Amino acid sequence: MSSPPPPDVGAEEERGAADGGGGSLSYGEAEYWDARYVEEGGAPYDWYQRYDALRPFVRRFAPPASRLLMIGCGSALMSEDMVSDGYVEIVNIDISSVVIEMMRKKYFDVPQLQYLRMDVRDMSMFPDESFDCAIDKGMHSFRWNSGLIDGKWCGVDAPLSAAQMVLEVDRLLKPGGVFILITYGDPSVRVPHLNQSACNWKIVLYILPRPGFIGNIKRHVLDPVPLTERGRLPDGFVPEDPDSHYVYVCKKMQGLTGTGSPTVNHIERQGEE
Repeated sequence: MSSPPPPDVGAEEERGAADGGGGSLSYGEAEYWDARYVEEGGAPYDWYQRYDALRPFVRRFAPPASRLLMIGCGSALMSEDMVSDGYVEIVNIDISSVVIEMMRKKYFDVPQLQYLRMDVRDMSMFPDESFDCAIDKGMHSFRWNSGLIDGKWCGVDAPLSAAQMVLEVDRLLKPGGVFILITYGDPSVRVPHLNQSACNWKIVLYILPRPGFIGNIKRHVLDPVPLTERGRLPDGFVPEDPDSHYVYVCKKMQGLTGTGSPTVNHIERQGEE
């Protein structure tokens, strides 16, 4: 299941959510994505990073036996690559019915992958605490950018959409489960949206240079970046790659005395190594 490297999408292009590729629709609307996937003919496209780069984080925080939720899966190859790496159950959701149908046909003979058309703000078809890990590679960025910029999600609707998404992910995770968010948004932007009052996350931040970056990276990718008490980067901290991607690993802390996710013991074992 080998595949080509990801496209080099710069932060400025990623932030262009209101443009919608020159049309009147935005990244926050299903119609935009339906039209885009029809135009692209189902060609695979991985936002931000490919699985090879994210594998150290995924393997560290979610063992292959985990039940995973892939948010905003699109036409990405990440889930396919994870199955090749031993993962046994990945539920992929996307707001576009077009890409979901394309992916169902493409992977009809891969039982480890399931594809469902769903809005991340309302995942009520899933029961509480039914996943060990949720992964969002860009979906939060698009939803929030649309909220900031275009008319549909501006004003009070923008933070409401972000909150609905985070609360739904929190509801679906088992105690001790993890939400892995990959985004270009730095902590000053993302941490406030993650820290909903109803959630109790333990947030650990990592920074990953964009694909193709040429430069000297002093920090190992698995070295966490310290955050201040307010959830900000330390004064004077500047990533070597100005267009780095931020990887937020959010561990659900509620109810750890109950029946929890296998990720709890897995993470503890990883920390002892």
